[in-house]
Amino acid sequence: MARALPRPRTPLAAVRRWYEEEMGWPTAGTEPAELLVGPRFDVLEMPADAGGAVLRRLPHTGPVALLRAGRDGNCVIDRPKLLMLIAAGGAEELPEILEWLEWGALAPDLGARGAGERMPAPALPTHPYTAGLASSHGFGAREAAGWLRPPRPGRAAENSLPTTGIGAGSGDVGGAPDLVRLVSAAATECHRARLLRARNAQSDRAIGDQPLAFSNASRMSAGTRPRSLTL
Repeated sequence: MARALPRPRTPLAAVRRWYEEEMGWPTAGTEPAELLVGPRFDVLEMPADAGGAVLRRLPHTGPVALLRAGRDGNCVIDRPKLLMLIAAGGAEELPEILEWLEWGALAPDLGARGAGERMPAPALPTHPYTAGLASSHGFGAREAAGWLRPPRPGRAAENSLPTTGIGAGSGDVGGAPDLVRLVSAAATECHRARLLRARNAQSDRAIGDQPLAFSNASRMSAGTRPRSLTL
């Protein structure tokens, strides 16, 4: 009597297995695969052009993924986005941080995903420990999302994510910046990118012709206010 051979692991199963077993991050039972936001990390979300400027300013941010234009769950996005992993609970702090930095509604493109939400599972990073797995299952540019700064198994990635409070990094000695500093840089670049897009497209001259406006907190951080008023 012939025995049924075990079915080969599907690409979807390989993705879920890597994230769940290697990273310890829970996934959703969906196709394409999605990561559950909240249990191990939250996500700071912004347009890719603004996010690229943030990455140039802050060389150590923790894992960062690029979400390509297209479908994100049940939503359709019209331009690429950057998803920056931050410490769990950070999404709840974002509105208060923006108010404290005096950004208010000036950075509408900056958002966050927290507990109960999801993000697309990026294609497996092309490190030596995943190179064979990724190539054998055809992961690549066609995936909805990919890692720009990938996580590494066994390094407890969520313990080095931007956070607030005691122990938050300054970004000057190889650690991730604290969440307030990251949000300040992200809000500045989101606002700048929004104005530049409007100016280049000439779609809204009232906004496109006005000078770049930044919050007091971002100007103090940049050193453009008198020293007596600098943080």
